[in-house]
Amino acid sequence: MLPDFTQTSNCAQTADTRPLQAVPVFKPGQAMKSLKLLLRFLTVGALVLLLLIPLTMIRGVIHERESYRAEAVQRVARNTAGAQQFVGPLRVIPWTDTQLVTYTDDDGVPKQRVERTSGQVLQMPKKLSVSGKLATDRLKAGLYQVSVYDWHANLSADFEAALPVPAASITREYGVPYLVFGISDVRGLRGSPLLKADGAPLRLEAGTRDLAGRFNGMHAVLPAVAAGAMQGNRVSMSFVLKGTQSLSVAPVADDNHIAVESGWPHPKFDGYSPRSEIGEKGFKADWEISSLASNVQAQLRAGSGDAAVSRSARDSGESALASSSPIDSMQVSLVDPVDIYTQVDRASKYGILFVVLTFVGFGLFELIKRLPIHPLQYLLVGLALAIFFLLLLSLSEHIDFRAAYGIAAVACIGLQFVYLSGVLRSWLRAGGFAVMLTSLYGVLYGLLVSEDNALLMGSLLLFGILAAIMWITRKVDWYELGSSLR
Repeated sequence: MLPDFTQTSNCAQTADTRPLQAVPVFKPGQAMKSLKLLLRFLTVGALVLLLLIPLTMIRGVIHERESYRAEAVQRVARNTAGAQQFVGPLRVIPWTDTQLVTYTDDDGVPKQRVERTSGQVLQMPKKLSVSGKLATDRLKAGLYQVSVYDWHANLSADFEAALPVPAASITREYGVPYLVFGISDVRGLRGSPLLKADGAPLRLEAGTRDLAGRFNGMHAVLPAVAAGAMQGNRVSMSFVLKGTQSLSVAPVADDNHIAVESGWPHPKFDGYSPRSEIGEKGFKADWEISSLASNVQAQLRAGSGDAAVSRSARDSGESALASSSPIDSMQVSLVDPVDIYTQVDRASKYGILFVVLTFVGFGLFELIKRLPIHPLQYLLVGLALAIFFLLLLSLSEHIDFRAAYGIAAVACIGLQFVYLSGVLRSWLRAGGFAVMLTSLYGVLYGLLVSEDNALLMGSLLLFGILAAIMWITRKVDWYELGSSLR
């Protein structure tokens, strides 16, 4: 008997009476539009990376010009005098000790012999007072100006008259003492310094004798030691010292008072902090430094400067104070108030931000207004943004930085305004981008002049720009906009 297929078929027809659900259909055209939009974004991103090359080259030019300026400073220092460090006065007293020593010879017989050792006492002043005025000037070396100064200084120092007492079994003879003044570059001395000891003039001679391995400078011979006491304990000197960019003075005494004043309005203090008054007409600075707060005396005595040395070493001129360690000093530097290379370098760091923001504006305009912009036009606008920093560098080497910034900004904004009027097919649209660029250049100048608040201002700027872009595009249908791309 055959099965009843009719009944089975009817059962199948009545088994599921639910309505059919709509199945999503893949549309190749929509995916193609999204791919085109992604490709456009990738192209613009590649152009941004490509523009890093000229921006990096421009920063290389900035650093190269900085090195040329450093060479100009060195050239001025070679022709006049470099940065100066003044150390002194120091008093050096040579001595020779004689002692009768008992010893046993090879045969066990006790004998006596006379041994002689020699060395030097290095004395620091008990009090030191140094005051002077820095008369500043600028020397031109090619395109570059280098700050120089004449230091008109006066010093007075008080030494202790008593000398160290050797052991009872030692007979000590003192040689002729002398004063030493350390100067980094003796070519900077103008004329002949006027030196006096206890009111009597002393003749200065070149070199620092036994301390020649420590620093350059000059020395003056003092009266011989008499009755175990020194003469010439009150020392005074007036001199003029020329230097470049910075001056250092070592606080060598137990009690130091150093005062410097100048008409330079932008000093920089290092080493020790002074009491200072700084204004548009210059500065005044005073240092009160005790030997308790300074390591200078220990540094000068390093290498056993007060210990005995062999006569052969002393006769050969070897310095017991020779040391490669620097001497602590107070320092005042003549800082350039407008360092164009630092400012241009800081400005160039924002170059990629300029490019990205401009390209974002182009992209939004292109998608929203349905006006395609060719990648080559993106590239030309990016190059115009990059060349601003090269114009700023070259102009600021010849004119005031503010004027150079204004001229470079106006030139680049004007160039892009004329070019974009053709690209965007409207003077009004080009004017809108010109206003945007003007705002960017204005904000950048604010970042440059407000160095202390640059990070805060930059962060707020980026946040504001991102918030504006997100607000404008919050309701944009990117899939739909992709259909306008060709």
